[in-house]
Amino acid sequence: MAWALKLPLADEVIESGLVQDFDASLSGIGQELGAGAYSMSDVLALPIFKQEESSLPPDNENEILPFQYVLCAATSPAVKLHDETLTYLNQGQSYEIRMLDNRKLGELPEINGKLVKSIFRVVFHDRRLQYTEHQQLEGWRWNRPGDRILDIDIPMSVGIIDPRANPTQLNTVEFLWDPAKRTSVFIQVHCISTEFTMRKHGGEKGVPFRVQIDTFKENENGEYTEHLHSASCQIKVFKPKGADRKQKTDREKMEKRTPHEKEKYQPSYETTILTECSPWPEITYVNNSPSPGFNSSHSSFSLGEGNGSPNHQPDPPPPVTDNLLPTTTPQEAQQWLHRNRFSTFTRLFTNFSGADLLKLTRDDVIQICGPADGIRLFNALKGRMVRPRLTIYVCQESLQLREQQQQQQQQPQQKHEDGDSNGTFFVYHAIYLEELTAVELTEKIAQLFSISPRQISQIYKQGPTGIHVLISDEMIQNFQEEACFILDTMKETNDSYHIILK
Repeated sequence: MAWALKLPLADEVIESGLVQDFDASLSGIGQELGAGAYSMSDVLALPIFKQEESSLPPDNENEILPFQYVLCAATSPAVKLHDETLTYLNQGQSYEIRMLDNRKLGELPEINGKLVKSIFRVVFHDRRLQYTEHQQLEGWRWNRPGDRILDIDIPMSVGIIDPRANPTQLNTVEFLWDPAKRTSVFIQVHCISTEFTMRKHGGEKGVPFRVQIDTFKENENGEYTEHLHSASCQIKVFKPKGADRKQKTDREKMEKRTPHEKEKYQPSYETTILTECSPWPEITYVNNSPSPGFNSSHSSFSLGEGNGSPNHQPDPPPPVTDNLLPTTTPQEAQQWLHRNRFSTFTRLFTNFSGADLLKLTRDDVIQICGPADGIRLFNALKGRMVRPRLTIYVCQESLQLREQQQQQQQQPQQKHEDGDSNGTFFVYHAIYLEELTAVELTEKIAQLFSISPRQISQIYKQGPTGIHVLISDEMIQNFQEEACFILDTMKETNDSYHIILK
């Protein structure tokens, strides 16, 4: 059946308040629209019917994903049409993220009646900062002792089970939840975007972050390692109330633009829908040792007897060698590319196994990926390691050696037959320095002894006639390569230490 109709102007409908009589206005005989017949699809395509739809975020994917995460914060209106949305958040304010189950009937039946695990992260959006993420976060930890980058507001959250935050991962939280039940988690981001800008002179633009959510299901052993879904969105974090001011400024700027210019920008949506992305390349996914809860405390630094090493004995874990092997499957090769920050090339190398990638020459990789990323990928494929700028060796002065030195001072005539201080065996640890700063040395020594850097008050070097010289950046820059030091410790009353390099 064909339709012919006469429509009133949208402003007239709204201003007259006769919304209930709108249906009656459809009975006109098309005097202004012409006598041609209009199909129902033509009618629904008219702008007046699109007003309500325009307030909803566009659906970029026809595929229905198993889960959807919605951040209850408005997007910026100053984002161009084909760019990713940007959302402004206030530092420390609680924002709701709704965890929605979008599964079709019969989809993923193995998680029916079971819990899934979601890991939340706040990470850098800029690739430049992603390369130095560890150093950036460690610097933030040093400047903000005791604070976290990401927290869960547990009293306001609904449906989350066993929330956990590892003290060593300031930007990560995790919890279990039941997809069949209503689940909303309220998060707080405590860092601001300008804390990671290179030059802090006032008025600088803050760096963007990403909120990423990775969801996993249980495997046969009851460990949450099987990936289900990942999604993320772009955010900037301001000081309290700064996000509201920035949103207002963007809105006022857009109002001053011409209608033609406004067409190039997205509208501001009331909520932010996280878009599907690759899972975060984290080796800890396969490490399912229990992570500490929110009230976990740091281990203390206990010093005592030992043959040149801390008495708690465990050394820091060795660095993970992540070299690509010829036996690597295409799926494992994709994960390797993600872990090594080559996510933009995963589609190009979709069907490449480890052997395929290792056969590529330097010229092949540069031609495919460009000069900068091509050289980096070639070096990563060949497993080329970068030598540290400075290597030193340290060991903790043993109590046994101190007692022997005291005995020798009391009985100088006594000599040991073996000439090696009764066979005392010294264990040295290598410390690799890149930045050659006192802060870096403090962090490396703290990491070596599994303590917090805050527990080390000062580091001194024993100088001529036994004087104690405060360690500075310039002094470290003048250390000899592979210099050996014995660490002597002086404990203070507040559970902190002075360390002396001898």
